Amino acid sequence: MQEMGRSGSAADGAQIPVDGSADPCGDLLLRIQQGDERAFEQLYHDQGSILLATALRVLRNRSLAEEVLQEIFTEVWINAKSYRPNAGSGRAWLTTMCRRRAIDRVRAVQAQQNRDFTQGVKQAHEHEPDVQDSVLTQVEADRARTALQRLPEEQATAIAMAYYQELSHSEIATRLDVPLGTVKSRIRDGMRRLRAQLGGAG
Repeated sequence: MQEMGRSGSAADGAQIPVDGSADPCGDLLLRIQQGDERAFEQLYHDQGSILLATALRVLRNRSLAEEVLQEIFTEVWINAKSYRPNAGSGRAWLTTMCRRRAIDRVRAVQAQQNRDFTQGVKQAHEHEPDVQDSVLTQVEADRARTALQRLPEEQATAIAMAYYQELSHSEIATRLDVPLGTVKSRIRDGMRRLRAQLGGAG
């Protein structure tokens, strides 16, 4: 609330009314302390865009800045009594509050991004195939194919049908038109040679 209790002097000697309040923003805050809703509306009208710009400079995100602005005015209405005119101007009180809340929001957003990144890395690691295992598996597969090519053709064919085509011994015997015992012998003898070539027990 403004007071007009003092007057100043113009150069021509005429008396000019002087606003008795040097801090209209502080006056509104004092009225809000008494529950004055019109003062609250006036404060929002006068300071809303200024505080929004302040928050926006810190956050660089309008949506977040608007959230901060809403929080500030909620706090003003609830905690206006924490404002003390002798500690500084009303504008300074609001601006300080705004900057602090904006910085807190930046830290909160950064902390959430850090948590998301850490979780993402963790999940990626959990689902990413082990490159070393893949390479070793491929190397072993290549060695097995090379060793298989060195076997007699009938043994290599029987083993390939069993392990690459996943046919049973009976199915192999039918396809090759040989007795079942012959298929088993070819696979057994071929596997023994393979193990020897690959460095296993002979």
